[in-house]
Amino acid sequence: MIGVIDTDGECAEWAFPAEPGAVRTARHAVRGTLRSWGLDSVGDVTVLLVSELVTNSLRYASGPIGVRLVRRNPAAPDLAGGPALLVEVSDPLPDPPRERVANPDDEGGRGLHLVAVSAQRWGTRHGKSGKTVWFELALPGE
Repeated sequence: MIGVIDTDGECAEWAFPAEPGAVRTARHAVRGTLRSWGLDSVGDVTVLLVSELVTNSLRYASGPIGVRLVRRNPAAPDLAGGPALLVEVSDPLPDPPRERVANPDDEGGRGLHLVAVSAQRWGTRHGKSGKTVWFELALPGE
């Protein structure tokens, strides 16, 4: 996996080839894992944001695309803000994505904006080979 960090909590991760079917496969894997964790309440937004980020990676990267979910442990001493779902999408390109303003007729350019307005926190970081875009969603009721 590219740019993975260690965290406390339940974890699921995958590596997908940079092929058109990767977006559908990633959505299916993420939704299934969230369902098994009892996190259907954040399923739709998580799947949407993962789809956007994997699509961005597909557009620009030629190597594997990593997706990682971590159900953060609220008892971890360094975790602020309560229980959360951390989602990471990694690819081998070193350049961080840039948020831009899409015109009404543009067919793309809204992915990072969706992440920015939907997640409680998000960002990017460089790994040994490539980058990771991550976002965090609050888990209500835990």
